[in-house]
Amino acid sequence: MLKPKAEASRQEPVTGLLSEPRRRRILDWIQEEGSARVRELAVAFQVSEATIRQDLERLESEGQITREHGGAFLNTEPSQVGTMMLHHQDNMEEKRRIGALAADLVKDGETIILDAGTTTTEIALRLVARKNLTVITNALNIAIILGAVPGNAVHMPGGQFKAPTLSLSGDKSVDYFRNIFAGKLFLATAGVALDAGLTYPSFADLQLKEAMIKAASRVYLVADSTKINKSSFTRLGSLEMIHAFVTDSGISEADANAFRARGIEMLIA
Repeated sequence: MLKPKAEASRQEPVTGLLSEPRRRRILDWIQEEGSARVRELAVAFQVSEATIRQDLERLESEGQITREHGGAFLNTEPSQVGTMMLHHQDNMEEKRRIGALAADLVKDGETIILDAGTTTTEIALRLVARKNLTVITNALNIAIILGAVPGNAVHMPGGQFKAPTLSLSGDKSVDYFRNIFAGKLFLATAGVALDAGLTYPSFADLQLKEAMIKAASRVYLVADSTKINKSSFTRLGSLEMIHAFVTDSGISEADANAFRARGIEMLIA
């Protein structure tokens, strides 16, 4: 399948959500970014700032976040950074199998891009036996894992630090990847569906992920099966942006065949 030139197709802000689904989306946003401002959430969800404040009050009462003037931040952020622990630690056995299979696709001496995330971290942990890799990543934890291996060359962009994903983001990161070329990209996602394509909890990283995709000759989506047929808040683009999908055996045969029918190579751990 030829590498697509299609630009990311942005999903319109979510409107008309009931309070509980909206609060789940707001929590997803804060878990991705580490914090959020009332004003930006009100614009994104097209509700009043007063409604967002009520949502944040509810999430705070549940122990999920801490409110501050004009916004809120994730409770676990300080401890996460101190221990270099990523936020999303669910389905780890499946992610380990995916990481092992994806790592087998990488040969000594290759140049690869590793996106930030728990699944891509599992790939990095299994690449320490490879030799002379050139690794480009926006994830600090991945840079530490693979930068400690003699003979590897690890490169990172500049940008703004995001604690939940231990990653760098923003315009400087986007500009950096526009000047990069790599053989393979291992891309993370929050949701993947036949109709919605690749989706994420917030707007912040869409341009960065688009730049990563354009920088690689072959794009491997890595995601556990719980993310299949799931849509998050914002849309990066259609499935034509990826060449292969590495997932676990929890995927149904019908879904696997549907992805294959789109020209996507399926690799099931």
